[in-house]
Amino acid sequence: MSKIKLLDSQLTNMIAAGEVVERPMGIVKELVENSIDANSKNIIVRVKDGGIKSIQVIDDGDGMDEKDALLAFERHATSKIFKPRDLFAINTFGFRGEALPSIASVSKVTLITNGTKVEINQGEKTFVGPYPSNKGTDITVEELFHKTPARLKHLKSPNYENSLINDVIMKFALSNPHISFTYINNDRESFKSSGNNDLLEVIYKVYGKDIAKNAIKIDEEDFDYKLKGYMIQPQFTRATRYSVNIFMNGRMVRPYKIQKAAIDAYHQFIPKDRYPIVVLDIIMDTQIIDVNVHPSKWEVRLSKQQQLENLIKDRLSKLLSKKIVPFSIDVGPKKKETVEKIETISLLDDYKYEPIVEKIDVIKEEIKPIQEVIKEEVIQEEIKPVEVFPSLRVIGQFHGKFILAEGEKGLYVIDQHAAQERVHFEEVSRMMEESKNNFDLLVPVMIHVSLDVIDRLDELNELVKDLNIKFEHFGSDSLIVHSLPVWLKEVDEKGFLQDLVDYFKSEKEIDKLKMFRNKLATIACHRSIRFNRVLSSLEMQKVVDDLKACNQPFQCPHGRPTFVLIETYYLEREFLR
Repeated sequence: MSKIKLLDSQLTNMIAAGEVVERPMGIVKELVENSIDANSKNIIVRVKDGGIKSIQVIDDGDGMDEKDALLAFERHATSKIFKPRDLFAINTFGFRGEALPSIASVSKVTLITNGTKVEINQGEKTFVGPYPSNKGTDITVEELFHKTPARLKHLKSPNYENSLINDVIMKFALSNPHISFTYINNDRESFKSSGNNDLLEVIYKVYGKDIAKNAIKIDEEDFDYKLKGYMIQPQFTRATRYSVNIFMNGRMVRPYKIQKAAIDAYHQFIPKDRYPIVVLDIIMDTQIIDVNVHPSKWEVRLSKQQQLENLIKDRLSKLLSKKIVPFSIDVGPKKKETVEKIETISLLDDYKYEPIVEKIDVIKEEIKPIQEVIKEEVIQEEIKPVEVFPSLRVIGQFHGKFILAEGEKGLYVIDQHAAQERVHFEEVSRMMEESKNNFDLLVPVMIHVSLDVIDRLDELNELVKDLNIKFEHFGSDSLIVHSLPVWLKEVDEKGFLQDLVDYFKSEKEIDKLKMFRNKLATIACHRSIRFNRVLSSLEMQKVVDDLKACNQPFQCPHGRPTFVLIETYYLEREFLR
């Protein structure tokens, strides 16, 4: 008796839904991708209770006729690919033909498009017929996981699910600035972009004015890749890596190593446990990237990934070094007044909602259209010039911790320890690069290694020879080092050499900047003036003069600011001048 049977279409769709329809956010992503592929210029997403109760996506795209509207709910029905070779040149977001049938198998779906209405309840068609509609598509998903309660229990609170949807909508806006996105949660507008094809304006909407004003334009390329987007000055960071937005040919993806390359570009400018804000679209030939890796399409494979990682890390770090500016702070808020804001939410041309009237606190002088604010306050084509270290005159010390100095722009508060860390870090860095002198060890350093490292000893020594370090084979499973560069005298030699070998094993190459930075920072820290130490006027001026002579005087080696500026304007305002 045969035990193997073919599954019916409803069951296969429900199985596929386990991969495609993980939570409401996944449904929104799939539906919006279809809207983008349909050449939509305006896309509205409305959800209730974080999408658990309902999800509606409205667009003004090409839409479908009745035949296509029915075929769209058949498994693996697609208008995006036709031949095997098409898989190697995918330039659309949705192409697998799994999303709609999978969604319809675990929910109630109503589709209205170009004069046709289709209703499907838990995989069963309940209505197909003509229906008056605008150009484009209006699709509503309700009763999600109604017949699969285990999946429903897996979801978190509506507020949490809403935050995920809000995040994915903002990512769509960042990767498609030419499209207007509107997100309405429980009948209140949460996010809206204009669709003016101005990425900096979208960054303004997502992250705020201060972030947009401190954006550095990215426009780099090599033979295979183009890097487009913006990176934000390192004084603005986030607690998680989700602030590093990576897109590939406009597709939102989660490539850990590519993300890490962008984070590494900020390595010397931000603290270890903070993450930069980056919006980066990587443009490439479709044959380099394989997007057919997972049904959710979050993952991709690249044929030249290491090349891309090096390009991102190298070009972004160079941009930062050229464009970095010092910290300044605003002490005290501007005077606020309460005004009444009346807002009308327009859903395309024929969808209108009642005006929302609410009392909000706003800064009167900033009540301007976003386009006007961007035009006035954000430099789009030309990035800010590099700010040189100002001429400062020391006027005192505060609590034995901070040096106070006056400059043309106002009062400078200098962290005496961080400033000297930067000075000594650059001194030791130059010593590392310039000094070829070694000191002999009274007792050679011995490192236990695996056999694969011993087999590659020549390769290891080739990589570290410009550092004046040489490993020698000792016994069956050890390496020894007899002498070390003089700049390593203040470092745990064995720990450093072990790190060197471990990095060689895991990464196949040695990134000297990354490997030695923490060691150099430790040396600089030990040599520097400590907090709670009273300094003479000459000592304080020496700290300031030495800091001014640094190549990068604005941050210490750990990424903390060496000083903050309190502008004269703020002081005068607080004293009512």
